[in-house]
Parts: sequence; C-alpha cells; structure tokens
Amino acid sequence: MSQPTTATSPFTGFTNEDFAVFEIEGLEPRMNALIETVRPKLHQLGDRLSDYLSKLCGETMFPHVAKHARRTINPPSDTWVAYANNKRGYKAYPHFQIGLWSTHAFIQFAIIYECPRKAEFSDRALAELASVRRSVPSGFVWSKDHMVPEGLPHESLSDEELSELFVRLKTFKAAELTCGIHIQRDEAMRMDGEAFVKLAEQTFAKLMPLYRMAMA
Repeated sequence: MSQPTTATSPFTGFTNEDFAVFEIEGLEPRMNALIETVRPKLHQLGDRLSDYLSKLCGETMFPHVAKHARRTINPPSDTWVAYANNKRGYKAYPHFQIGLWSTHAFIQFAIIYECPRKAEFSDRALAELASVRRSVPSGFVWSKDHMVPEGLPHESLSDEELSELFVRLKTFKAAELTCGIHIQRDEAMRMDGEAFVKLAEQTFAKLMPLYRMAMA
C-alpha cells in the first residue's frame, strides 16, 4: 500500500540509475537499491495520478506500490505502482499499473490471475471484439504474462489472435492479460516528470474502455 509523500516531492522523471537497479546482482543489494532509488518515485506517481484516475473512473482509485515481500531468493526483474478501487489491495481487481523493467517503462491496464472477473471480462471482450480492436491504439502492447517484458503489438494481432488472448484468460486459472504502452529506456530517460505524467494520463484515458468493460 502506498506510503504518504510530501507535497514538495514532485515526480522528476526516471533516470539511468532507476533502470540500472535491475542489473544489480543479488536479492538484497537489488532490493536495497530499488527501495532507495525507484520506490520513492513510484510513491510520487501514485499520489500524483490517483486523483486523476479517480475522476476518470468515477470512483476512488488507491495507489499500491509493489513490495516484493514474498521474495526470498530471486531479485525482482521489474517493479510498479498499481491503482485499484480497493484500499487494501489490487491483485483481485482490474487495475492500472506504471512500472519499470531494465529495458523500458510501462503504463498499462491489467487483469492478473487473482482477479475473479476474468471470465466476465473475457466474454464481454469476445462479444465486442470489433470495439476492442477500434478502441485500443495500434501502438499499444498486449501481454499474457506480466512476468515477461516482451509483449504483442496490437497492430500485429489478427482478430483470431486477439480472440485467443481473451479465450486463454477465461480458460486457464493462472492466465492474465495486460494492455498498454512500453516506453524504451532511452526515451523514458529523456522525458521530464511532467511529460511522463501527461503521457500516463493520456494512456489511462485510452485504456478506459477496457477498464469499463472489466467493471461492467
């Protein structure tokens, strides 16, 4: 769950040091660097964008910064702040995420395996496939595994391949699905904090049809 930050700590953007955290060997050294370097920025983004998302969604959206508390051996390969309409957690709910891998930043909508709405969302998405095709911008990326950095460009998927993503989400208990944008490391480093926040707002707005479909 998000920790409060001061009103005088605006988001200043991501730097090479932030991405390089995921190149540090070992769980404890990487976690120490993540906590010191990246996590404060995720809290800033959580606080900065939760009001915007709340207005966009028509309900209170709470920020949750990933803790990676269950890890005992393998260091995290990515990290994020998630926004959901539940104060206690986000994994069981359709939600939004902003986060980092070593290679890129991401801004996305997500339904992961703990969410009980997966089947209902899949049925609606399949029934309204043409609407999904139109509403998702061509440059957005789908992923069926949030633990893998690569994704599937929306523009490259046939209707059959897009349908298969939703069928898989409904059929397999551990299935999940995300959709959003990847901002390559160099590009993200060139963006100042305000430019990144504006891009996040624009991306969330474009993802709202998926969120509404999941929450209907």
